[in-house]
Amino acid sequence: MATIPTDRSPDSTLTFLRTGYPFIGQRCERYGSDIFQTRLLLEPTICLRGRAAAELFYDTERFVRENAMPTRGQRTLTGRGGVQGLDGDAHHDRKAMFMSLMTPAAVQRLGQLFTDEWQARLPAWVLAGTVTLHPEIASMLTRAVCAWAGVPLSDGEADRRTADLQAMIDSAGAVGPRHWRGRLGRKRSESWAGDLVERVRDGSLAAPEDTALRVIAEHRDGTGRPLPRPIAAVELLNVIRPTVAVARFVVFAALALHDHPAWQQRVRGDDDATEQFVQEVRRYYPFFPVSAARVRRDFDWRGYHFPQGRRVLLDLYGTDHDPALWPEPERFRPERFAGWRGDPFALVPQGGGGHLTGHRCAGEWITIELMKRAVSVLTEVIRYDVPPQDLAVDLRRMPTLPASGFVVTTVRRTG
Repeated sequence: MATIPTDRSPDSTLTFLRTGYPFIGQRCERYGSDIFQTRLLLEPTICLRGRAAAELFYDTERFVRENAMPTRGQRTLTGRGGVQGLDGDAHHDRKAMFMSLMTPAAVQRLGQLFTDEWQARLPAWVLAGTVTLHPEIASMLTRAVCAWAGVPLSDGEADRRTADLQAMIDSAGAVGPRHWRGRLGRKRSESWAGDLVERVRDGSLAAPEDTALRVIAEHRDGTGRPLPRPIAAVELLNVIRPTVAVARFVVFAALALHDHPAWQQRVRGDDDATEQFVQEVRRYYPFFPVSAARVRRDFDWRGYHFPQGRRVLLDLYGTDHDPALWPEPERFRPERFAGWRGDPFALVPQGGGGHLTGHRCAGEWITIELMKRAVSVLTEVIRYDVPPQDLAVDLRRMPTLPASGFVVTTVRRTG
């Protein structure tokens, strides 16, 4: 039996938080292995990266998600009792609920709502002179996804909801004030979402058929019971929050267009080039760093022993930058996706495996559609200047962004 390389530190939690996205990859390079073990939050943890590791990690016969996410993350980012922490029939039932919302027509409708929100904001951008992209995009996505989900949102309420959603997203991997802002945002958001579900159920709020609010409020589990209010609130936020998080990918797309100006012309009116560009943005730039699971029962893999209950982390960022999968992984090269047929265990910025029954993000198609729409606006609808600013992306911060949030000036329409 092979011995899994072991990190020498008694506990690597603080080192992980200080190192950020490269933590697992650096140690894999150090040990010459795509597997090693360490202690995180005082708990023994196996860390993995690479395609073979991803295929293993998404094997539901070997891993479960129950209690895999640390409590800190549940109190801020994901909530408790949501689809991310379910297994077996319960997971299949809940995942089917989400996938029923992801029809091609529904994805297109959300994309159009985002485009409409952007068009509505452009006059203010033109007059403002200076615009910071990240908060603006997050606000537009909040309004668009709430309209799409059947969630009423007044103008006065939109900013509050966006702030709470952003706090939840920004709290991933955070300690101190960011963590506490995320917990407060989670508490307020769950209260708001729970009230909406109750109003649909008692008939005081009419949610259009096939919208997320209606589907979640009326969903019944395998025993025929409706979701408890707290769980329904979490799942409604599991539609809204990840959509707002796409603002980070939109900002990275803007950064890539700025750093690689030749692609500004290549993507205009060319859906294939836009698809390649968007996929490379998702691969190249950091989104969320890792995904967590627990060993279902003892097993051996490639001579390594995985004991029952052991927490395992898959390095999402490291797998997307694995030189065994992606030649010259630190170069931004969208053309690598020309003719790409897809590999559910190689490109994993939002998880791996299958959409329908696995733990891959149900909203991945939405992410791609929204990013394509954003690239179209940035290259075909408007022109803008990018003034001197700090565009550094700090990999020690999780989740991260360009330091400035990407500031643009002198916005004008193309026509």
